[in-house]
This record gives sequence, structure tokens and C-alpha cells, in this order.
Amino acid sequence: METESKDTGARAEFEYDRISVERFRETFPRARWDEDRKAWWVPGKTAEHRIARWRALEQSRADVHADAKGRDAYLFDPISSKYLEVGPELVVRTPYSRTVVAELRQVPFARWDDVRRAWVVPFRGYDELAKRWPDIEAAAGRNEPDVKKRRAEEARGTPEFEASRRRATERRKFRLPVPVNDPPPIGRPISTTPWGIIVVTGSTGEIAEAEAVRSFYPDVDVSGDVIWVIWRAATLYELVDTWPAKASPTAKELSRGWWQPTKADLVEARKAARSRNRRKVDDELQNSPADP
Repeated sequence: METESKDTGARAEFEYDRISVERFRETFPRARWDEDRKAWWVPGKTAEHRIARWRALEQSRADVHADAKGRDAYLFDPISSKYLEVGPELVVRTPYSRTVVAELRQVPFARWDDVRRAWVVPFRGYDELAKRWPDIEAAAGRNEPDVKKRRAEEARGTPEFEASRRRATERRKFRLPVPVNDPPPIGRPISTTPWGIIVVTGSTGEIAEAEAVRSFYPDVDVSGDVIWVIWRAATLYELVDTWPAKASPTAKELSRGWWQPTKADLVEARKAARSRNRRKVDDELQNSPADP
């Protein structure tokens, strides 16, 4: 509903509903229908404030009705899970999982309760919660401490595990091999094959070992002198502020290990950066100590 103020009244617009119209006319017996504007005109200097109060009351009634419908839906087809507590509201308490957070963010009216250290969903959000519950419960189960420990023990020693461990070790070095005569710009986002869009902060001048380059950076041409440069992740602000390249990278740009980001590169990187920012907030909320 929208209102428009005048000196001696205000106009009220809302979707037609017989019950709502009856309640509106009971509250505002002097209101008149304006056929030209398809709206109700309420006279009086305080009309705008009175309409706002009526609107808030109608919204609360709608919420109560929606909660009642959601509660009926729960009683008809309840979710039975150790991760769900049922009371005046639905309380979802799971091991931390990014999948769980992402799913609950899509549930209308769901919110994180820092005191209870859990997600709270009013019954009016039950239908959407029920639709997403299989994925929520599966993700929560995968992140149980004993399950994660068992999964890590089973993976340990496999070729995939060793390759992943070596790659993770290389990434933590925050280095990139580039031709000594064609280095990337300092302080500007660039695209790379292994690490996506990054920002180079400088160079040690150290010659890159050919074996390391071939193992982790197979696209880089090592026929000439190659040095290590140091990098960091690009911030969302830097990604938004970066203009995309007009064309896809050439074979020469790919072989040197870096190029100006394309529009597709930036779209994905911005999406990932926003997701990281949200996860950071979620991590702080879920890992911060509760108030005594």
C-alpha cells in the first residue's frame, strides 16, 4: 500500500480484498473512493499517520495468518530431524556448513539468532524450509565432526589427497611465475589460470624453478627467464572498479601466465567475492562468543 500526503488528508492504495476493504472502512468511516485515481481518500491532518498504523496492523494480521498456515502445514507433514527444534518458531541448529547457510538464506523470514546460536524460521517460512530441508540435513550430516574426521582419514594417502595437499601448499606461497621481460602491472587485478583474478603486489626477483612451474603452472612458457611475483586476492571494490578486456586472452597472453580480466572473469570473481564477504560475516556471527 502507498500513501500520498496532502494538507488535509492522505491517499491510500492497496490491493483489493473484500475483508481488507471492510476493515479499512470501519477504521476510516469518512474515507471516500476516488474513481479517477483508483484510491481511497482519507481526510484529516493526521490521515497519513493513521493509515500507516492501519497498514502495520494489517501486516501483523497477515503474518499471524501466514504463521497459522505454516503451522498447519507442519502438522500435516512435519519435518522430523535432530537439527530442527519446534516451538513458537522453528529453530535450526546444525554444525557449521556453507551449504546450510546458503540454503537458509533462501528461506523467507529466516534469521540468525546470535544468542541462541541458531537459525530461526517463523512458521510462515515453513513451506520453503521443507523444500530445502533435504539439502540442509544432508549438508549438516556431512559436517558432523566425526564424519569429517572419518572422511579425512579415508582420503589421506590417496594420489588425489597428495595432489590436493601439494597444490594447497603452493597456493599458500602466494606466488606466480611470469616472464622477466613481460611482468604484470602492480596493484591492478589480472587474470590467471590457477588462481583466478589476483593482484600482484611485487616481486622478489627470484628465478622460478622450471620443475615447480611445470607442476603447478603448465600453461606458462619456461623457454625464457621466469621470475616469481607475489600476489594477494582482489577485493570486491577492486573487481567492481576494473574494466574488462575487449577480447578473450590470446595464446601469447595465456603462455605468459596472466592477462587483463574478461567480462566473464569479472562476473564470476565478483560473485565469489560477494560470497566470501557474506561467509566472513556468517563465520563471525557463528564463531563469536555469545553474550553472557
